[in-house]
Amino acid sequence: MEETPFKRPVEPWRVLEFYSGIGGMRYSLMKAGVNAKIVEAFEINDIANDVYQHNFGHRPYQGNIQTLSVADLDSYKAHAWLLSPPCQPYTRQGLQKGSADARASSFLNIVELIPRLLQPPLMIFVENVVGFETSDTHRRMIGMLEDTMFVTQEFILSPLQFGVPYSRPRYFCLAKRKPSLFQNPLFDKQLLRFPGPLSVVHDDPSTGECNDKSHDELLNACEPIDNFLEYRCNNSDNSESTNASLSQYLVPSNQIERWGDAMDIVYPDSKRCCCFTKSYFRYVKGTGSLLATTSAKLKDKKEASLEDKQLRYFTPREVANFHSFPEEFSFPPHVSLRQRYAMLGNSLSVAVVSPLLGYLFGESSE
Repeated sequence: MEETPFKRPVEPWRVLEFYSGIGGMRYSLMKAGVNAKIVEAFEINDIANDVYQHNFGHRPYQGNIQTLSVADLDSYKAHAWLLSPPCQPYTRQGLQKGSADARASSFLNIVELIPRLLQPPLMIFVENVVGFETSDTHRRMIGMLEDTMFVTQEFILSPLQFGVPYSRPRYFCLAKRKPSLFQNPLFDKQLLRFPGPLSVVHDDPSTGECNDKSHDELLNACEPIDNFLEYRCNNSDNSESTNASLSQYLVPSNQIERWGDAMDIVYPDSKRCCCFTKSYFRYVKGTGSLLATTSAKLKDKKEASLEDKQLRYFTPREVANFHSFPEEFSFPPHVSLRQRYAMLGNSLSVAVVSPLLGYLFGESSE
């Protein structure tokens, strides 16, 4: 890379994975078919690193990212940086302090080191919550990218747009360092809410409107929730042991009585469920959808009482399925149920991130 820094390197691409969590970004890179080597992953959470090591055989660097220096980052000779920094400074439920929030400082430290690098990355990928795009952190990031010869394309996308019945819109920034080009440069410096540019060929590349479907159209195109369940609700083969295993996920009666009106209840044939947060299973209200497991006919849904619907939480494996994690993903035995939900709530959608990474690593024909 020393003499021709803008040319495609001899494979594999060298990648740094910041805020690696339980490996959603790495799974997305694998699903995208990108021939890449994770040179290093960085994650401060010890339990998340246990999960990452359990699945990938590599334990991420657990030090504070803020301690990384220009020399440290240059030493990795990475072609791409993938970042999923803390979202709390930008969430609607939070204080929305943005860059003034201490949890934003590590990301800002990384961003502000880029102009000083001898070997800056060729590509950068950032994922965060909706709301990040209006923050002062975002303005500082975009300003730095423009000053260091990066061109950006930004997206707000949800798994619903990729056939997954899961409403989890997220912000994404894709950046390439000039003279590298995106496959669809028409969308440079734009924030898009449709995935059209991810396909090099589509009906109208000037607008992408052919991919800008209505909410009802998106839902109709999604798979039913039943396809994502660990245990099918109406499966006659369900054993007593299966039912006993599921009993721990049933919503207690006192919680149904207290929060019934605030619950988001879905059915096996539903084509949408709400975003699961890190507080799912700890709290009922606003943390994610609950599944009605009753065998009542569809026409009887509204008439059935909440108790009759036999509400349960989705299992961690089912939440992982909604995140489109592969079947081989698993948790080490020592990770508690609450810890599993918390880490999944902080993770990302492989169904969305995978095509974005495929697009980012793709080469322009120009």
